[in-house]
Amino acid sequence: MSQTPTACLALADGTIFMGRGFGATGVSVAELCFNTAMTGYQEIMTDPSYAGQIVTFTFPHIGNTGVTPEDDETADPVAAGMVVKWDPTDPSNWRATQDLESWLTSRGRIGIGGVDTRRLTRAIRQQGAPHVALAHDPEGNFDIEALVQKARSFAGLEGMDLAKNVTCAQSYRWDQTKWAWPDSFGTQDAPRHKVVAIDYGAKRNILRSLASVGCDVTVLPATATAADVKALSPDGVFLSNGPGDPAATGAYAVPMIREMVETGLPVFGICLGHQMLAMALGAKTVKMNHGHHGANHPVQRRIDGKVEITSMNHGFTVDGQSLPAGVEETHISLFDGSNCGIRLKGRPVFSVQYHPEASPGPHDSAYLFDDFAAAMDAAKT
Repeated sequence: MSQTPTACLALADGTIFMGRGFGATGVSVAELCFNTAMTGYQEIMTDPSYAGQIVTFTFPHIGNTGVTPEDDETADPVAAGMVVKWDPTDPSNWRATQDLESWLTSRGRIGIGGVDTRRLTRAIRQQGAPHVALAHDPEGNFDIEALVQKARSFAGLEGMDLAKNVTCAQSYRWDQTKWAWPDSFGTQDAPRHKVVAIDYGAKRNILRSLASVGCDVTVLPATATAADVKALSPDGVFLSNGPGDPAATGAYAVPMIREMVETGLPVFGICLGHQMLAMALGAKTVKMNHGHHGANHPVQRRIDGKVEITSMNHGFTVDGQSLPAGVEETHISLFDGSNCGIRLKGRPVFSVQYHPEASPGPHDSAYLFDDFAAAMDAAKT
């Protein structure tokens, strides 16, 4: 890092971190979280669930695999910025088509390197996810007081409906299957099931996972109504991940979800979709202190005690104590005991808090897509 700092991270409590800026210049204001994944920084930055957040990466080797369009989870980065320990390294991977720094610059996202990410992570864990302002100026000119004020003025994610900012503008079909060596992505040309996926901020690998288990997928915007879904005569309904407060998005999504559950169709939800399904069934959600963000989260399956290593990205959680009669808790976090899965007894309706489609992994929970396909098979018979 040069002697003159070219980036500044200002926390709302007045704490300041100086470092070297990379990527785009300017100022970004957001909530700060940390992610413990050792791989997949590109997938993290393009995950729509990170809208309104700047990500601190606890793993130091960020940039070492470069970037490739094949790994984008959506068209452009959604996370507002990134914080790293070491400056991004040059890419050393045969799939790389661009280096991280130039990719961030072209996509309008700010990065800061040279930060004590251990200290920052401890602060987030102890005090909760702070509001921050991240500035990058190659000349090193920063108005610290103004940056702190910007951080303090950030409204926060509680009460924010961000799904409407990241959802698709119109419906579309999806038939691309998961990446596999040596042929890259495939195409689902013999689907068995018609699935409607509601896009609250859907990751592409979720849609690929659905296609890979035999689904002809039609994606609808977050504001789709039950009538919109029924008009497509689906065999099942999928509720995607997404950013923001589930209670805010649920104002229009929960009534639609409740009506789809009443049809008897199989329903499968992930992340935000899980939280809003729980709300539709009568449960409540709460804001977490610092959330769960990483690819190494142990989750226990209640039915048999099996432990799955999962990928997570959420700042809100379903209150397991609020689950009504008839709704069973299927998975819990072994980090803090928080709810990680539910199912409606006697119905093919289930959801999980984590990401079974995680790219680049782990893949312990990929069987859930097979379970969804099996539920649709059973419903047809």
